[in-house]
Amino acid sequence: MANQIAVRVHCRPQDEILLETNSHICLWEAGGPAALSGVTCRTIDSARGLLTAADLEGKVRPDDMQSVRTRLVALENTHNRGGGTCYALDAVQAISRWARANGLAIHLDGARIWNALVKTGTTAADWGAPFDTVAVCFSKGLGTPVGSMLLGPRDLIAHGRRVRKLFGGAMRQVGYLAAACRYALDHHIARLADDHVNAQLIASAARDVPGFTLTPPDVETNLVWWEVDARHGTAKQVAERLKAKGVLVAPLGARVIRAVTHLDVSREQCVKAAEAVRALG
Repeated sequence: MANQIAVRVHCRPQDEILLETNSHICLWEAGGPAALSGVTCRTIDSARGLLTAADLEGKVRPDDMQSVRTRLVALENTHNRGGGTCYALDAVQAISRWARANGLAIHLDGARIWNALVKTGTTAADWGAPFDTVAVCFSKGLGTPVGSMLLGPRDLIAHGRRVRKLFGGAMRQVGYLAAACRYALDHHIARLADDHVNAQLIASAARDVPGFTLTPPDVETNLVWWEVDARHGTAKQVAERLKAKGVLVAPLGARVIRAVTHLDVSREQCVKAAEAVRALG
């Protein structure tokens, strides 16, 4: 919802978003831009989910009544389907300069921005500066029960609250949920480095199994994606075999699996998970 509020705040019907082909806004938000805001998505292929300013060159539509209006650039960091990949800050700054030079707004789907901060050693202020709005999530790596937030200038957030109400997102008596988010900000960011180390255990195990292919081959943060070939059956069948060993992974395609390390799994559990994955070979 934080992403969809941002789309509605920045765009009008007949506008267009430029975003990476496998970005969450396009792939996993149920067609929200079109259904909720009358906005189309122009997808751009990239390596490992990460766009560059060069990828965006020439993508602004002409000022013509027959064209949609290119209005917004949306990035995702870390990029989920890219394999938890992180942008380099200078690459984002270059995209931001390009967007502003072309009169476009720029939004960050930062659901996993905390992982990017820990991985790159940059600050939240560094990452906020290139964007008009930033969506963050407290219930992924930071481990809260629920909670996402849209950050931006006061006038945009005032508009965003009206949109949130329209979308059915207003909640009452939720201070206790906000308290969990505040606790997570104080106590759970630095420990994300443990999740990144634990993910390497799973990645190493998957890499050792003939017929498993890491996608991407290098795991940067807490997401491990791999493809399974026909000798192992389908991704669902592989997930069921792992579940029988007490390991839960997500089949997210006929032959694609995702494993996620997070607050609620210990290093010992990740060692056991890695052993279960390796045993499939």
